[in-house]
Amino acid sequence: MASDSGERDDTTRRRYLAATGALAGSALLAGCQSESDATTDGTTSTTTDATTRATTDSGAYSVSMAPVGEVAFEEPPSNVMVYSLLYADMAVAYGHGDAVNSLGFSTNAAGSLHAYYDRLDGVSFDQSGLTQLNQGGSGITVDKEVFYDLNSDLHLIDPALVVSFDGWEASDVQQIADDVAPWFGNVYSRRNTEPPEAYADSYEYYTLWEIAETVSQVFQAQARYDALAAIHDDVVATIQSTLPPESERPTVASVIFIDGTFYPSTFNADGFAHAHTRPMRAPGAFAESDVSYRSAYDYETMLEVDPDVIINRYSYSYYDITSVRQTLAESAVGSRLTAVENDRVYAGGNPLQGPVMNLFQLEMTAKQLYPEQFGEWPGYDGGPYPEIPEDEQLFDRDEVAAIVNGDLS
Repeated sequence: MASDSGERDDTTRRRYLAATGALAGSALLAGCQSESDATTDGTTSTTTDATTRATTDSGAYSVSMAPVGEVAFEEPPSNVMVYSLLYADMAVAYGHGDAVNSLGFSTNAAGSLHAYYDRLDGVSFDQSGLTQLNQGGSGITVDKEVFYDLNSDLHLIDPALVVSFDGWEASDVQQIADDVAPWFGNVYSRRNTEPPEAYADSYEYYTLWEIAETVSQVFQAQARYDALAAIHDDVVATIQSTLPPESERPTVASVIFIDGTFYPSTFNADGFAHAHTRPMRAPGAFAESDVSYRSAYDYETMLEVDPDVIINRYSYSYYDITSVRQTLAESAVGSRLTAVENDRVYAGGNPLQGPVMNLFQLEMTAKQLYPEQFGEWPGYDGGPYPEIPEDEQLFDRDEVAAIVNGDLS
């Protein structure tokens, strides 16, 4: 896990060097994909321009992704700071889960990983000893000192995200890169939203699987990526070739339900947050113009929308879906919702998904929306992802476990 060293001299950077990436808004990028190239149906892009990798005879290599640009390595990093869950999932998928030294919200967020990994023999993620980066408050508070304390080889974090934290500026991000280790990450591709102004000129948007491919290069695990991506493509192809006619697809409300209020999300928009819902091609219950970061619906407004299906996001880590269902059923208005009456309020996945999470969340969503095509969803009340009969699984658990465990034979 993390080193206890707090030394701040040049040795803290060890073998990991920021190369041509300028962290404070430089437009110097090596072959970044244009937004128009991004796939919108969840399939793996065949574009190769999104990343650039070069390997020298000495074994050194470089990897490129916006907004940082190109970062040079002599070997895969062994002590990695992570904030967002998708990068922890990628580290595990590529055999480097033990390199992760932190998470933004370590205690609760890791629940999503455990729920899925419990169905993969030999795959796990040890969250004990992880540093929780966000210290709370009215905004996101991350102490600069923790970067020196953890003394990471790589900050697998989008520097544009860090600039949005309380008390951080682009100059602080550059100082951490100079004193400790480079940055590498992209999270505004979650919904393809605007990054902070300092990164507006250097930002590009990628699909989940394009980011996953790039990170596999960081860990020199491209064969694992290729194997997982092939399974993903098969799952998406199976789903989309089996969908019922458009007229028979349910309307879906993707929400977070808290204290009688529904906080909605789009269902088919671009961004890796929707990588498990967009391939379902189901109509979202909310008009795109009605959904924003500040949108909220009370019971009465939700009844006017009256979706066929309600999916409560983050129900594998933060929200108790059993309590959500009970609260809705006990409400005089909520109990009249079609989704409640038909027992179609489901535990939704985590939008901050990595490649392994995405496979499970694709299968889960397909079963929740289209049980006649993909088999009944058995329900979820906490704990591990439910057992699915082998003949109703959309991907082979043993195959995925073997890939993650490094058996590519």
